[in-house]
Amino acid sequence: MRSRIGVLCSGGDSPGMNAAIRAVVRTALYLGYEPVGIYRGYEGLIDGEMETLHANSVSGIIQRGGTILRAGRSPRFLSPDGRQQAYQQLQRWNIQKLIVIGGDGTFRGAQDFINEYPDIQVLGLPGTIDNDLNGTDWTIGFDTAVNIALDAIDRLRDTAAAMGRLFLVEVMGRDAGFIALHTAVAGGAEAVLVPETPTDFDSIVRVLERGWQRQKTSAIIVVAEGDEAGGAILAAEQLRQRFPHYEIRATVLGHIQRGGSPTAHDRILASKLGVVAVERLHEGATGAMVGIHCDETILTPFSKAVKSHSPLNPLLLRIVEMLSL
Repeated sequence: MRSRIGVLCSGGDSPGMNAAIRAVVRTALYLGYEPVGIYRGYEGLIDGEMETLHANSVSGIIQRGGTILRAGRSPRFLSPDGRQQAYQQLQRWNIQKLIVIGGDGTFRGAQDFINEYPDIQVLGLPGTIDNDLNGTDWTIGFDTAVNIALDAIDRLRDTAAAMGRLFLVEVMGRDAGFIALHTAVAGGAEAVLVPETPTDFDSIVRVLERGWQRQKTSAIIVVAEGDEAGGAILAAEQLRQRFPHYEIRATVLGHIQRGGSPTAHDRILASKLGVVAVERLHEGATGAMVGIHCDETILTPFSKAVKSHSPLNPLLLRIVEMLSL
């Protein structure tokens, strides 16, 4: 029997996961392994929901959003008993190598698992729209999420200009403001509210006043859902009290940022990381996330990848402020 490599998606889905699965499966076959798909993340691993995959199993999925393996969170995997059941399933299926696609929680779970069962090799791929992991410049799905939010903002700006309105657009980012900041720069927003920096409504009002004085008839503010203001709806209430000149509307984009066809950037990123993950497992690597830094693939131990969030680029924060004139 050929050696087997398992692959699963854990946590929230992100565009490009299917491209990563495709890369893992076909690289495994290329190197002589038998790939096994594990459904519903760690939950499916515990329950033994697995299937041998073939080259045709991943045909026509590179352009699809979501994940053919389905994703999800597993409270049971947080317990030693749950991880023991997962280990027993891997033994039953003769899987000694495992690739997990996900984010912070996925990698924490993987670290706990290999601490208890070091005979299983585990590598991770950064599959999260938040782009908030150390050890990689980009996470799979981030570029797509930004472009989806940007498309919405471009459309909202048209109606904002036509109706003389201020739109506060809430994007995903409970703990990190990367989506909000990149969308704000690309969309020419007048301000951005992110969890990493204090929300200064006085400063925002000054920006809006400056624009109003030069007869600017509309404005866009991007808000990360985890900002201390409490999201776009509560922030809109604050601004209505302070700046009555515009008719103010709040729009929450929500989970549409997770869906849809991944961008070329995310497809290429997922393909590169998927190939390298299998190659590194083949060479004996374990306990790390495969990321990309300065266009080079690198391994970052799980403990360092999840230890703390990467800081926002201060230049991008300055760009939003300076170009809001």
